[in-house]
Formats: sequence, structure tokens, C-alpha cells
Amino acid sequence: MHQAKLLSGGLFVLLSLFISSQLFAQADVIEKRQKFMKGNSAASKAIKGAVEAKDYATVEVKAKELMGNAGKIPDLFPKGSTQGKTKAKGEIWDKWDEFGQKAKNLGKAAGELAGAAGAKDEAKVAAGVKAVSGACKGCHEPFRAEKYSE
Repeated sequence: MHQAKLLSGGLFVLLSLFISSQLFAQADVIEKRQKFMKGNSAASKAIKGAVEAKDYATVEVKAKELMGNAGKIPDLFPKGSTQGKTKAKGEIWDKWDEFGQKAKNLGKAAGELAGAAGAKDEAKVAAGVKAVSGACKGCHEPFRAEKYSE
């Protein structure tokens, strides 16, 4: 009888440690993706400021940064990373292919913006900024909640 209590107590401790480690791992993933997305937001803001200043070199560099980051977005949303302070909606995993396509759309729009900035084509840069903004919004609307979950 004593061994049964000891065994069940040991299993409880192991299960508790496993669950705790899973929650910490999710918190790390969520923190990493939030930092990454804040970097994308900063790049977008830098692009808007550079467009106003007609600083096409900065627009090109920041658009290339967004283009490179776009392909990394799906990896930042491993299945089940919904526990903790996050705005990620469950629809991300329910509509995984659509979510991945939205990231590709951002990469394409950012690449086109970089090309327009490299050519110093003011009209195409303006259209490119709208396309990048639309790509961000096109993903945030269906897949990002307004408030954090907990």
C-alpha cells in the first residue's frame, strides 16, 4: 500500500513537472514571436517614415527585412502555442494553409516594394506600401485577436 502511494505521488510530481515545462516552453515561443512581430512593426513604421522623406534606400532595406521575415512567420506558431498571453486565434491552426499563404503574401508584397524602392519609382513605392499594409491586415484580421488571452 505504501508503495502504491509513493508511486502515485511520484507520478503526480512528474506529471506536474511535465505540464509546467510545457507551459514555460509555450511562454518562450509566444515571447519570441511577439518580439519578432514587434520587429516587423518597427520595420513597417520605418518604411512609412522613409517614404515620407523619400529615403528609398531605407525603404528598400526595411522591405527586404520584411520579405525575409515573412517566410519565418509560420515557424513561430507551432501547434498548441495558444496557452499564455497571446493574441493568436485558434483559426491559425484550423486554417493552416491559409495562414501560410498570408505569410507568403507579405513576402511577395515586401519584395515588390523593395524592387520599387530600388528603382526609386515613387508611384510603385506608394502602391507597394499599401500592398504591404494590406498583407499585414489580411493576416491580422482573421488570425489575431484584439485582446490577449490568458
